[in-house]
Amino acid sequence: MNLDYLKQFSLEGKIALVTGASYGIGFAIAKGMAKAGATIVFNDINQELVNKGLEAYKAEGIDAKGYVCDVTNEEQVNAMVKQIEAEVGIIDILVNNAGIIKRIPMTEMTAAEFRQVIDVDLNGPFIVSKAVIPSMIKKGHGKIINICSMMSELGRETVSAYAAAKGGLKMLTKNICSEYGAYNIQCNGLGPGYIATPQTAPLREDGHPFNSFIISKTPAGRWGEPEDLVGPAVFLASDASNFVNGHILYVDGGILAYIGKQP
Repeated sequence: MNLDYLKQFSLEGKIALVTGASYGIGFAIAKGMAKAGATIVFNDINQELVNKGLEAYKAEGIDAKGYVCDVTNEEQVNAMVKQIEAEVGIIDILVNNAGIIKRIPMTEMTAAEFRQVIDVDLNGPFIVSKAVIPSMIKKGHGKIINICSMMSELGRETVSAYAAAKGGLKMLTKNICSEYGAYNIQCNGLGPGYIATPQTAPLREDGHPFNSFIISKTPAGRWGEPEDLVGPAVFLASDASNFVNGHILYVDGGILAYIGKQP
């Protein structure tokens, strides 16, 4: 059996920056990319989170480098990217994972709270992408993966800012593709469905109405696991996806395809 085609999925020799990847979905994606051969660099908002991330990577046998950086601060981001290029090398793969959510009814949400979510979830990916694209152009290739959301397509109560940001991120993804595809840069989105993380643990307890709601809305009949995102992320980061550009790959167990059970 000829396994040469599997080399297309290898990330050997690639440098991947995953933002906000001390834990959770970002950590799972970075861990998967490391196992596919990539060198991992990540950032978080403070030293405590960076240290937590470094310990977690070390426990997995991964030699990652961590940086303290606020993705909404253009000066900090530019300095971090320069530092990574000097210490590790030019970034081949960027995963814009850092994000926040505020669950507040729209009429009770302040404009400042709305702006904060937009700043982290939409302006952040713009700032970090802008910082890495020039070196990707010089190198002749690059992969940018924006972590989108079900809320890039669907609305829901209390998440007006998050849905606005993630809808905007979907269109930023398409625009980066449009503007920089000619430079062999592929920018795609990864849209997780409802994923079982420590943050969603209270919602997944037996008998919780949200738990049964999500399971009933998902053809797969379960929550996703962080590991469910790894294969799609590695694909979008690898040479196997060199002609995939401006696409949002939803890893949602089929929610977006399904109208739901009749009550």
